[in-house]
Amino acid sequence: MYSATISADIISYTSLKELERRKLEESIQQLIKELAELYKGEKFFGRLIQGDYIEFAMDSPVHSLRIALLLKAFIKSFSLDRIEKTTTKLKHFNEHGIRFALAVAPLDTLDPENGIIDGEAIYLSGREIKKYSTSNKQKVVIKNTMYFCSPNKKMENEFDVILALLDTIFSKFSSKQSEVIYYKLLGYSEKEIATKLDKYQSTISQHSTSAGWISIEKAVNYFENYFNHAY
Repeated sequence: MYSATISADIISYTSLKELERRKLEESIQQLIKELAELYKGEKFFGRLIQGDYIEFAMDSPVHSLRIALLLKAFIKSFSLDRIEKTTTKLKHFNEHGIRFALAVAPLDTLDPENGIIDGEAIYLSGREIKKYSTSNKQKVVIKNTMYFCSPNKKMENEFDVILALLDTIFSKFSSKQSEVIYYKLLGYSEKEIATKLDKYQSTISQHSTSAGWISIEKAVNYFENYFNHAY
């Protein structure tokens, strides 16, 4: 039986101002609480480590892609109130938000109460994300930000392609589009999102279409159906 883990790091975290980092960390902690409640039936556990490194784990892989994309959209929707010229590193943050590795593999221990995640899945996702770390690098070149890992190589090859395509779609989002996609991934209707964001429904629909929601939804549904049938 496979579980799922997500290891992620915030891109160009050190380029944020102290107040921005604190605000972002508080927002992520709140998101983790909400996800823990929403996916408590799947024994979801999440934690933020050292400000810019995030780990999620769950005993079923079914909703793991949705959760990873929720995290990505959530952080990309984080707006920076900057007057000065945007630096290259800040452009990387605005464009990508986070880099994540999603692993579907066995877990020996998933103990949310004691904060313990141990097993092949967390090893795979953690190792993959560390390969692409840009910490303390003078020149940062970012080609991909979503990775899929599994001891099942056929599964890995299939979903790595899907994540690469989603990566391209997500990199083009504005912060407003990211916010709409975030709520779409949570299952909100366009009418509900419009009410929540105090916008016209036509504006929400436009953001959704421009962001490529139909393709995102198909990919997420395919992933969830695959693992629903597999387990």
